[in-house]
Amino acid sequence: MATQTPAVRHSRIGSAVASGRGLMRAFFAWGSRHRRREQLLLECSRQLFTVAEELHRANLIQQHRLLVEQLDRAIDDPSLAAALSTLRGLTEVKRRQMLFANREYGVLVLTYRVDGCCWEELLSRLRILCRNELFVEYWTATAEHRRTLPDGSLEAKVGLAVDAILEDLRDADEWWVVNAESPPEP
Repeated sequence: MATQTPAVRHSRIGSAVASGRGLMRAFFAWGSRHRRREQLLLECSRQLFTVAEELHRANLIQQHRLLVEQLDRAIDDPSLAAALSTLRGLTEVKRRQMLFANREYGVLVLTYRVDGCCWEELLSRLRILCRNELFVEYWTATAEHRRTLPDGSLEAKVGLAVDAILEDLRDADEWWVVNAESPPEP
């Protein structure tokens, strides 16, 4: 109030100006509190989204861990291997090898799904796996299984990438020179 002249301070106009200033201060103070509240809500929603993503990854890892435990038991016990495998006409040894190839492929896909590697790294690891004759045999034997996958699914996209890698490996003189497809959309 030091900036007001004494005549204005005692007049009705002066009290109106003073109360208007008070309202303006309250309005702007409310605005800054409101903005701060919005910022806090945005930050909380970002953190909640991050926690939800981590929980999803943890659930994927847990589900995969259970599957790997089943595969390990089936690999160790031929009677369980027969119960778990859908491939026909395999010897016990060959069935175990196919289950293990499936296990290795599953580990690579999971690594990509939980952001343990990028698309290019996944392709690189799959190129190495595709050099294994048993994996190629497994991949060929399970082609019918992949036809039932939804077109847009990650498994279907990875399956197409493996098919392309195998095709390129059949045609290439050097195994590391293959076509790198673009990564699938999340």
